[in-house]
Amino acid sequence: MDGRNTLKKNSDFRRLYSKGKSSVNAYMVVYCRRNRGTAGRVGYTVSTKLGHAVVRNRVRRRLREIYRLNLPSLKPGYDIVIVARSRCVGAEYAKMERAFLSACEKLGLISGAE
Repeated sequence: MDGRNTLKKNSDFRRLYSKGKSSVNAYMVVYCRRNRGTAGRVGYTVSTKLGHAVVRNRVRRRLREIYRLNLPSLKPGYDIVIVARSRCVGAEYAKMERAFLSACEKLGLISGAE
């Protein structure tokens, strides 16, 4: 699994929002749903309310890196959408990573936790 499988279609995002499970914390909302394939796919949503393009891209880069580094510990075969919240803008990287891992643990996406 290389982590390059991304969600791009609006219909995929909408399906996850409506039919997927979600976990909310102060930094992000994580939606997940089992997909038909063996590889996991991921999508990122960063609203324009968070700031200008430079700020949004910084948040998106951090989320991509957090997902990439923690990909080996996630279960394969799930579609995941990560929606950044306003606290992500000024947050430390370590806090964002802890928030992502706790959300994944609540959703049962961590390989060791069931």
